[in-house]
Amino acid sequence: MSLFFVFFVSLPLMWVAVQTEPVAGSSYVAAVYEHKVILNPHPDVPLSRAAALRHMRENLDVYEEQAARAAQQGAQILVFPEDGLQGFNFSRSSLSGYLETIPDPQEESWNPCMEPSKYNNTEVLQRLSCMARRHNLYLVANMPDLQPCPLKTDPSSSCPSDGRWQFNTNVVFRSDGLLVARYHKHNLYFENAFDTPPQPEIITFDTPFAGRFGLITCFDILFHKPTITLVEKGMRQLIFPTAWMNQLPLLDTIQFQQAFSLGSNVTVLAANIRNDGLIMTGSGIYTPFSATYHHAKKGDPEEGRLVVARMPVLDPLWVGQRVATEKGVVEGESTSSTATGSGYCDRESCSSSPEIGSSFPPSSATFISSMMYDPFTFVFLNETDGEVKVCNGTFCCYLQYRRSPQGSSRELYALGAFSGTHTVNGRYALQVCALVRCAGLDAASCGQEVGEAESKMDFLLEGKFGTRYVYPSVLTSKLVLEQPEHLEKAADGRVTMKHSNMTGGLVTACLYGRMYHMDNE
Repeated sequence: MSLFFVFFVSLPLMWVAVQTEPVAGSSYVAAVYEHKVILNPHPDVPLSRAAALRHMRENLDVYEEQAARAAQQGAQILVFPEDGLQGFNFSRSSLSGYLETIPDPQEESWNPCMEPSKYNNTEVLQRLSCMARRHNLYLVANMPDLQPCPLKTDPSSSCPSDGRWQFNTNVVFRSDGLLVARYHKHNLYFENAFDTPPQPEIITFDTPFAGRFGLITCFDILFHKPTITLVEKGMRQLIFPTAWMNQLPLLDTIQFQQAFSLGSNVTVLAANIRNDGLIMTGSGIYTPFSATYHHAKKGDPEEGRLVVARMPVLDPLWVGQRVATEKGVVEGESTSSTATGSGYCDRESCSSSPEIGSSFPPSSATFISSMMYDPFTFVFLNETDGEVKVCNGTFCCYLQYRRSPQGSSRELYALGAFSGTHTVNGRYALQVCALVRCAGLDAASCGQEVGEAESKMDFLLEGKFGTRYVYPSVLTSKLVLEQPEHLEKAADGRVTMKHSNMTGGLVTACLYGRMYHMDNE
């Protein structure tokens, strides 16, 4: 046995909480629904209000069925996905028939189910409110919102020329139907029908069963505002409606949902759209120590999926009364994985290990290949076990590994490093260490999309990051998540992830660092 593996197995493999422990004796049941949205075949053509309502009622009927099923399984909160009522690819004008003006629940109290005549053209709000009331659960949905804004002669005014804002909006209804929260998405992703709010909104709501939740939508999760602002304010439970297109090998839906939960030490309730043509699938319920999720496989029927799980309360201000004894449950073939602690351990709170990568020279046989449109510097893993180091500029990644090939197929793996600003389909600064299976047997294939693998790997992956926001993930064959055995974050920015005894072939092991402070440079 090599010196490396004596070192590797001699350290305790653990998952130590440092920020938020589940509150003893307090749990709740959460549900998310991955919805196969019924689409408007001609989203570029404006519809009358009556026609738009007929379309949305088809999706609302599905929501009603799923709310009943979630309630039967004891769900206390149910999350539906982004764009689930109307779909996508609208223009600003063609969306007009779908819009409803949503009052601000911070300024007035309104129960649309009980007061339907208070506002005109609020049929969707009324239906959602009554759905929450009928099934006695908190309900989160996403819908388009119209808000008037005053036209000003000031050319710097953010008010659109037609005198109204159109927002991509999350709404939350209490179990009695009261509208309790409204959040306007801040980070739009090629959404020409919608406006960016003049200011980022930091929106939370309280529940009687789990304390406080924060609201974000889809692309928001990659940015400081509002997501990290919520986390920095102590928010430990996030609601995440999304319409996310899978982006292997680093940003598959469930991969990043779990990575954000682990890296931020938060609960994430993530509801995605199911649309095979747009490569949309992957929803789940995550804590830093468990993952209950669904990710459709190639060839699966294109249909919706309800995911339900019993969750520990992570709100630090919430005091529970009963000891949670039930296990997480999920309908159908969704996957559940569990570890025994939460979050990273800081250098001060866990067993110390030497800085293993600092004196090890970078590998000489490096090459550049594009991964997720970024020029990563790679080095091959040419041996069955060993050590490699690769640097992109002054940012370096280090890997110790032992590979266990399975079957007869040849598979090529490489360690990649990138430090810089991502500029395609969004602009944001990154530092990334990623161990990936290459799509073929040549350098150019490293970084391409791969969904299956046979080779299992025991590894220690480490980087010294210029940010404390680092999101770890281990994605295995056929898009199955594994919980890293050990995560460690040092005060000097060093992040270490160890894992062994994999159940599936390794597709990606990643430390995804977000340099929020560099986004505007």
